[in-house]
Amino acid sequence: MWSICKKELGQFFSSLTGYIAIVVFLLVNGLVLFVFRNNILDNGYASLEDFFAFAPWILLFLVPAITMRSLADEYRGGTFEILRTKPVTTGQIVWGKFLGAFIVALIALLPTIIYYFTISNLAATSGIDAGAAIGSYLGLLFLTAAFTAIGICISSFTNNAVVAFIISLIACVVLYYGFRAVSQLPALESGADYYVEMLGIDFHYSSISRGVIDTRDIIYFLSVTAFFLLITRQNLLKR
Repeated sequence: MWSICKKELGQFFSSLTGYIAIVVFLLVNGLVLFVFRNNILDNGYASLEDFFAFAPWILLFLVPAITMRSLADEYRGGTFEILRTKPVTTGQIVWGKFLGAFIVALIALLPTIIYYFTISNLAATSGIDAGAAIGSYLGLLFLTAAFTAIGICISSFTNNAVVAFIISLIACVVLYYGFRAVSQLPALESGADYYVEMLGIDFHYSSISRGVIDTRDIIYFLSVTAFFLLITRQNLLKR
């Protein structure tokens, strides 16, 4: 499993594409947070709420870009058959691919901790709420894990990396925001809107981002991640 994970990391950083994806992620977040209109410097108070509200939408593009080649390129290049001859189980292949992509996404998120210390030092009073920031970063980790599992799953169904990226992007958007959009329909105003919204990732991410660590939110993210990894495993067994 770890050999597959190392292989994924090596392939991603063997070309400029991996570095460009991470730099673009950090650049866009930095511009939104410090440069563009209504940035944190103009607001006049120390808070990372705008970053944690905007970062998931950037991850919607970043994570599919990371995972789109995970299994699609193995099929297209004919190396999946070689991989199956190695002394590894199907589950180890899935977990190796998942951990490799997940670590790359974490590498992209890690430098954003600088935002926290920068804004805390610029604050004239008490600085940023540490509890809320920790909860929000924990939410981003769970969100990244769920998006990674979805991307790996979609990549296991096609040998075209571009198709995998597009479908993964659509799937992540639907699961992240689609249920909230559906819950706002007038026909669901009688009380069903709350339960429909609970099915979406955004509902549980927003809950954790408030700094309240609820086991229901953690179980939800772990269940979504495990569900898509299980589908990936079953799909690979069929091949």
